[in-house]
Amino acid sequence: MKINRKGGLFIISAPSGSGKSTVIHRVMEQVQNLSFSVSYTTREPRAGETPGKDYFFVSETEFEQMIQAGEFLEHARVFGKFSYGTSRKQVESLLKQGRDVIMDIDVQGALQLMKRQDTPHTSIFIIPPDAAELKRRLENRNREGKKEILNRLKTAGKEIQALASFDYLVVNDGLNQAVDEVKRIILAQRLKINRVKNIEQITELFQMEDIDD
Repeated sequence: MKINRKGGLFIISAPSGSGKSTVIHRVMEQVQNLSFSVSYTTREPRAGETPGKDYFFVSETEFEQMIQAGEFLEHARVFGKFSYGTSRKQVESLLKQGRDVIMDIDVQGALQLMKRQDTPHTSIFIIPPDAAELKRRLENRNREGKKEILNRLKTAGKEIQALASFDYLVVNDGLNQAVDEVKRIILAQRLKINRVKNIEQITELFQMEDIDD
């Protein structure tokens, strides 16, 4: 018996420095039929990032044109610096193919998307064990100065206030455990009845008149 399932959207968000992207990369390596939603951004590529794989890098003008054309499911300006957005066409195409789509998205964008009634989703919020650990992780990245780290810590305090809007909470106190918990959420969601496309065909298999005495 083959079960045909609808594609599902998984929104994963977290304060900067929580290890969200690392968790997602591990999950992508370990779970089949899972596609990554590649966001658009106006910032420059960082060392090791591949255009079209990690992000689509566009100019401010191009990004604004995409907003005006209604090409984004959500978009936000993060830390007052750069804009990020999710392609409507990309996500809808993957879902129609029956693939699950995982989104690495900031809290602003996640809240926007979670309010949309036309986009069913499962939302996961990842946090570090405490503020001291978040500060340590931000410092160890060696990407921001003291002023920027303080700004990110203050923003994290505000973002965590949105926790009650999400479906699931994962505490990233250990990478392997956090990855395992996200995997379990994804696999459990796949088993929901509302994800099954061929329910009638399945139920017909068990009609007694089709069974020989």
